[in-house]
Amino acid sequence: MTGRKKIVARLSAGLGMAVLLTALAHAATGAQSSGGTAAAGVPTLDQVVNELNAAAAKFQSAQADFRWDQLQAVVQEHDIQTGTVYYDRHGTTTWMAADVAQEGGQSAPKDVVYSGSQLQLYQPGIKQLTNFRASPDQVESYLGLGFGGSGNSLKANWDVTVMGRETIDGVPVVKLDLKPKTPAVQNTFTHVTIWIDTSRAIALKQVFVQPSGDTSTNTYSNIRYNQHVDESVFHLKLAPGTSIVNK
Repeated sequence: MTGRKKIVARLSAGLGMAVLLTALAHAATGAQSSGGTAAAGVPTLDQVVNELNAAAAKFQSAQADFRWDQLQAVVQEHDIQTGTVYYDRHGTTTWMAADVAQEGGQSAPKDVVYSGSQLQLYQPGIKQLTNFRASPDQVESYLGLGFGGSGNSLKANWDVTVMGRETIDGVPVVKLDLKPKTPAVQNTFTHVTIWIDTSRAIALKQVFVQPSGDTSTNTYSNIRYNQHVDESVFHLKLAPGTSIVNK
């Protein structure tokens, strides 16, 4: 696997990154182990939706360190990426960016950026920038999987099952199992499990399960909530000679 396909496979392990780079590309071009501690009480779906709605109204920004672990089931091979994600609320939309660390600990330029209505995928190794266009409503629905999304948006796009309350790294979370409602996403994921802090609308863990049996397990730590995010992280620095592809 080389070029764009390899980059997409790696990024597909990310928060909503998987959904953004697959479901949005489709739109533009045509129970797991929790690792957490169980807590008493199972909230109702309405309670979860209301808590997320309230948290989304207060959400302004977030930064987090991530670990994305893509497991290929057939060969039992892991592809692990680490780095930093950024989210910043701009009016009615949320901008996002991701720095993906390369082998040897060298930080890559912003590999993925969404700002408004355009999703950008930058591949510095081959000097190519790919622009995907999609409506803000589409993107907002997928961002609801972990950073600043409302309960209403989550419920509108996914069949939600509340699994219970747990604690991860001392943070109370609600475990939700999600099945996609749209055919494009159904072809990509059979279901997604998230462990979300409903007081901040931030996921600490996500597991994406593909029809092939491959899984992507994503964890987030060192979360900086509603702190200033430098706008420069949402602007890609392209190397001279970079080609641009519009989808």
